[in-house]
Amino acid sequence: MDIVIIEDEWLAAERIQTLIKQYDDSINISACLESIEESVQWLNARPHPDLLLVDIHLSDGLSFEIFKTVNLQKPVIFTTAYDSYALDAFQHFSVDYILKPVTQEALATAINKYKSMAACLVANNYALLGDAVKENSLGSRYKNRFLARVGQRSFFLQAEEVAYFFADNKVVYLVDKEGNRFIINYTLEKLEPLLNPHDFFRVNRKMIIHSKAIEQVKPYFNNRLKLLLRDIKTDEEIIISRDRVTNFKTWAEA
Repeated sequence: MDIVIIEDEWLAAERIQTLIKQYDDSINISACLESIEESVQWLNARPHPDLLLVDIHLSDGLSFEIFKTVNLQKPVIFTTAYDSYALDAFQHFSVDYILKPVTQEALATAINKYKSMAACLVANNYALLGDAVKENSLGSRYKNRFLARVGQRSFFLQAEEVAYFFADNKVVYLVDKEGNRFIINYTLEKLEPLLNPHDFFRVNRKMIIHSKAIEQVKPYFNNRLKLLLRDIKTDEEIIISRDRVTNFKTWAEA
């Protein structure tokens, strides 16, 4: 496999090269390019690699400009410090959209996605390829990490670490799967459309919960439902409001 890296921060480029080699030392890194201009020149003069890892913010503009000039038909993994370009990224043949700092796990997941898509093409299974691209692009539209704080300390938490969000006296808390509580700077109303609806559900006006945090669903009086969580103690009962029960059942079966 041949990969080209487009990244204007040399420390970030070196880190990505190291992570690629840790993933698979046989991967050939054909070039590390630093700008739109350099990338256009390189890609117009040489055969295109199997895969590109591309930072969105480059020294001379947004890397999307490269694809307006170069007729590139190869998959791209975008890397960026911002989560606001996901929809733009998926206008191109984007395999994944990784928020910086790039981790070994995130990079490995992205390259594995590429391999799955490539396998579909080799097998001429375009239906599977379409499903893979669709699933990937929809999932990446949503927020996948949060800056949360405890006191004066701030932490990055991935969406899969979240058990639930809840509001209390106009403060919204993120509770992780170990029961740790953090403050985040969102209202539930602003947070809800940023979350992947495949994983998260608004059970009532005070709480949004992740499916993997739910251990049991029990009937509750007045046609409501009560949720019991997996290995997490809460100070109050988690009740699904009556007007959300039907939608919850549909969501749970999805």
